[in-house]
Amino acid sequence: MADFAYTARNAGGQKVEGVLSAGTQREAVTMLTGKQLFPIEVKAASKQAERAGSQRVRPQAMSQFYMQLAALLRSGVPLLRSLDVLGQQTTNPALAHVIDDLHNRVTDGQSLAEAMARHPKAFSELATSIVRAGGEGGFLEEALERVAKFTDQQAELKSRVAGALAYPIFLAVFSVGIVCVLVIFFVPKFEALFSRLRDRGELPLLTDWLLWLSNSINDYGLLIALAVVLLVLLLKARLATDAGRWFLDRWRLKIPQAGTIYRNLAVSRFCRVLGTLLNGGVPIVKALRISSDSAGNRVLSKAINDASENITSGESLSSPLKASGHFPPDVVEMIGVAEQSNTLETVLTNIADSLEKQTWRKLDLLVRLLEPVMLLVMASAVLVIVVALLLPMLKSAMAL
Repeated sequence: MADFAYTARNAGGQKVEGVLSAGTQREAVTMLTGKQLFPIEVKAASKQAERAGSQRVRPQAMSQFYMQLAALLRSGVPLLRSLDVLGQQTTNPALAHVIDDLHNRVTDGQSLAEAMARHPKAFSELATSIVRAGGEGGFLEEALERVAKFTDQQAELKSRVAGALAYPIFLAVFSVGIVCVLVIFFVPKFEALFSRLRDRGELPLLTDWLLWLSNSINDYGLLIALAVVLLVLLLKARLATDAGRWFLDRWRLKIPQAGTIYRNLAVSRFCRVLGTLLNGGVPIVKALRISSDSAGNRVLSKAINDASENITSGESLSSPLKASGHFPPDVVEMIGVAEQSNTLETVLTNIADSLEKQTWRKLDLLVRLLEPVMLLVMASAVLVIVVALLLPMLKSAMAL
């Protein structure tokens, strides 16, 4: 299927423009004629228009769009009129273009979910699946509200994590900057003062090492920086491969303390997505396929995909998750009980809420411990430099 932009006139002689999907241009003309439209021009949609229609939109803007569309539909406003109103009132250019394209596609007979699927950067597969289930099941307004709530929760979680790590990252950058300034600009000024001690073999080892490091950076700093950049690029290229991603995802799960936090966040995201999909009426096998990608970790995704295959053969969800060893035992136990009591979608949402609260407390504690550690490391580095510069002076003073 391809997209065709058309210009046509309706029975009243008014000009109508839009985009429709068809196998060929001839098929597109036939579809327009069947809608009592008289084609003036039908051509393949430009790649530029397709790229513009797939611009990334901020989660906050998308959440507001979902809620406003749900509110309009609940008030009895038809879908096309609702999209027209939202497209006119939005101040986000990317979102306005997306809404306009949604309006054109729905006008051409596509469902809202089919139109959303044409904009993967604006609408996630999760949102599209829930809206499709809502449209087919007759609860589109509720589906949109669920997507809006989920989008808000994920955006808030990312914001909290980024906010918690901002200060430790600032301390790390500031510490490295101070040490570099001292080693590159301050230490070389003592080179001439300590040259006599070095010639007599009386220069302390710590001071000699510090002067060597300073001279090496000043003499070969550009080459060292170039080597570091090349190493980073090579590492990035390696991690971009399939084997590299698997290695990185396995390593993330094994980091002391931080690995537990990362795993809990991934499991929480998976449980929330799966619970939201099941609440939206999406079949469990398809819901597992979609939610497996939401974990953001290939090791966990493989365990979830294996679980979906077991469900296809009639087994439970909890057994393969437990066998993988990557899911917390209490989470697996709660999923097993929920399967038996037929409350899986509700329990999954509760698990996600509980895991997020536990993880946030652990992350908060880790960040609070990280701040004094960073300050201690910075103070220690500066102290080593100061001691290395003072040792020769103290040694000379004691000799006198």
